[in-house]
Amino acid sequence: MATNKKPNTVARVWDIAAPLAETLGLCVWDIRYLKEGSDWYLRVFIDKPGGVGIDDCVEMSHALDKPLDEGDFIPNAYILEVSSPGVERELVRPEHFEQMLGQKVKLKLIRPIDGQREFAGVLAGYEGGTVTLQAEEEKTICINKKDTAYVRLDDFGGNEQ
Repeated sequence: MATNKKPNTVARVWDIAAPLAETLGLCVWDIRYLKEGSDWYLRVFIDKPGGVGIDDCVEMSHALDKPLDEGDFIPNAYILEVSSPGVERELVRPEHFEQMLGQKVKLKLIRPIDGQREFAGVLAGYEGGTVTLQAEEEKTICINKKDTAYVRLDDFGGNEQ
């Protein structure tokens, strides 16, 4: 059955941002559209091998300005921020988990399990929404992604991407 559902703001921005990023030698890591206080923010996180610099962020911001203005699909006035996802980047999309297998991560649960909310270890797997960590002492921990407040890289500076 066909639906008339319009794509959400983030999906529409992604469709615009991804090809622009590619032409600049970048990739889009994540996009967030959220309200903080009385202001709306459109945050575009970009990446590339070796990391991004301020010039990359400026180029991407300039590349996005005109298409976003012309598209005129964002209902609120917003502040556009383009930045790196950072060294302790949050893993959100399945491809983030696949790309970071074998890296050190930390995660925080929404609700504690046996009194513990925070876990750390090596990302050993991600399948069907389940994050598998190899913790110290050969302990394997499997946690559903939807039960986490976040999953982030830990000690990124010591790991290869």
